[in-house]
Amino acid sequence: MRSFRVGTGSKLLIAAVVATCSFAVASATAHADEWRTTSSLLGDSKYGDNFQRYDYVNPDAPKGGTLNSTVLGTFDSFNPYIVQGAPAAGFAQFGGGLLYDTLMEQAIDEGSVSHPLVAEAYKYPDDFSSATYRLNPDATWHDGQPITVDDVVWSFNVLKANSPMYNRYFENVTEAVALSDREIEFRFNQKGNRELPKILGDLVVLPKHWWEGTDKNGRKRDITRPTLEPPLGSAAYRIKSFKPGAEIIWERVPDYWGAKLPVKIGRENFDTRRYTYFLDDSAAWLAFVKGGFEDINSENSARRWMTVYNFPALQAGDVIKKEFKANSRANMQGFAINTRRPLFQDRRVREALSYAFDFDTINRTQSFGLNTRITSYFMGSDLASSGLPQGEELEILDQYKDQLPPELFTQEFKLPVYDTPQAERKNLKAAVDLFAQAGWVIKDGKMVNAQTGQPFSFEILDFRQGAEPTINPYIANLRKIGVGATLRVIDDTQYVNRVNNFDFDMITAVLPQSDSPGNEQRDFWSSKAAGTPGSRNYSGIRSPVVDALVDRVIFAKDRDDLLAATHALDRVLLWNYYVVPQFTRPDVWLAYWNKFGIPDKQPTYLGPDIDSWWIDQDKEKALAAKYKSTD
Repeated sequence: MRSFRVGTGSKLLIAAVVATCSFAVASATAHADEWRTTSSLLGDSKYGDNFQRYDYVNPDAPKGGTLNSTVLGTFDSFNPYIVQGAPAAGFAQFGGGLLYDTLMEQAIDEGSVSHPLVAEAYKYPDDFSSATYRLNPDATWHDGQPITVDDVVWSFNVLKANSPMYNRYFENVTEAVALSDREIEFRFNQKGNRELPKILGDLVVLPKHWWEGTDKNGRKRDITRPTLEPPLGSAAYRIKSFKPGAEIIWERVPDYWGAKLPVKIGRENFDTRRYTYFLDDSAAWLAFVKGGFEDINSENSARRWMTVYNFPALQAGDVIKKEFKANSRANMQGFAINTRRPLFQDRRVREALSYAFDFDTINRTQSFGLNTRITSYFMGSDLASSGLPQGEELEILDQYKDQLPPELFTQEFKLPVYDTPQAERKNLKAAVDLFAQAGWVIKDGKMVNAQTGQPFSFEILDFRQGAEPTINPYIANLRKIGVGATLRVIDDTQYVNRVNNFDFDMITAVLPQSDSPGNEQRDFWSSKAAGTPGSRNYSGIRSPVVDALVDRVIFAKDRDDLLAATHALDRVLLWNYYVVPQFTRPDVWLAYWNKFGIPDKQPTYLGPDIDSWWIDQDKEKALAAKYKSTD
């Protein structure tokens, strides 16, 4: 599985998390080493073998108009595939974003399904030792040159060399070899990884001839460095104009080669996509309320959703407030504890920190009871562990019994509950006791190391101006037991750079999962990722047990085996307290200016597909007249 954003800024989070899976076979009608197009790794796709278009789109949706979005922070690069620089909105660290197409496109409305894009088909042998992709002969770059097998081979090599995400995702892919002018074989160093042939379709294809050429000043381009020269692309949009760090405008390519493909029919309808940058959330909010800078606001705060959406345009019906179902939104969101710091290397300390987080009071007093506490890294699916380990899961864990907390085998994992006035005292006392076991004591009101006198203090790093309602109550509880926690809010670019280099004590991290985890688990938890800048192993986990369990997940033989391996991995992660879990919600909350035409139904797997919306010119003109919009 891999999750990524498609052509959005930090304020527009929908139509973004797309998943593949790590086991099972493709369509039951397909045989080994047979060319496959649309297929599902969890059984047949609902579209069968004759996918024509998504069933929720309007195939006659008109093209035109502008989608305005705001983004927090700034940008200084059009190269998202390296650790350096802050990529502009519309680019994606994984996937093609607005500019590039991938070999296949993961489905918007069902999990573990891919449809043809640059590649029209793929195949693999019985032992899953390789995968071969066949290119669509119509695929071209914006300059009219065809997308070639050389582009694919070159892209694989440079991405694996320079992108931490692609490097770990395709760790077991040893080489890409051109077999003919349309076929590329990807060879693996291990057999039995049932996910790997499929997820090669996630490979973004870059233009070799452009990147190996020179710019208008005769300087040779360098894929390993940031750039603000608009790159050549292949997808539905290209950069029209930009103001460094402040604005980027994308325009739809009128002769886009893939416009008639099934995955594109009725989608990508906006002629222009404009992203305006703001330095803080308050300014971005005012821009949305005013109109003309942001057309769709994705809201993550229950408190804000219930209290601040009462401005005149919304009351007049010119802004619509709506909840959309998103069945796949469950994920791990929590305070990631950086165990690279000596302060956090004792598991008892990390457990103590979890006792100080009062989710229940925050949910009751600030979130109107709308959030649900996260209790698993695979929340909301049958992959989440529960009860005590048994059966195959227990057999897996027994192999590492002497390396795991004894409680893992005898107690059901439960997070502290703050449901009574007495609960706070009970939970904070448990935290103090755990600190004491780890060698920390309260002296003169401060938690200090019993031997050295070092105070226990740390910083929670964030880039959101609205982070205080969740973080400040946690800090207040920590201070009640002498722990000196502070919140530091910095700009988006500094935040990304510091997180990429693991220069933090604690951050709020979101780790999305799918119904079938796979190679991306290395990026989340592996020892190798812990030392690789740009990885999502934010907690710095270096555990031989976790490494072994990740491989067990990746090489699961069937669904039952995957469930057992994932339950075991989930349980080990939970009992080591690498994260203080926060909360989740199975909905997407959107407020949008009433300028859109929207299909009657929207997908419920990922939530609304904004690319299937279009500008209603009559509505847009009415809004412009009423509010003197600058759009």
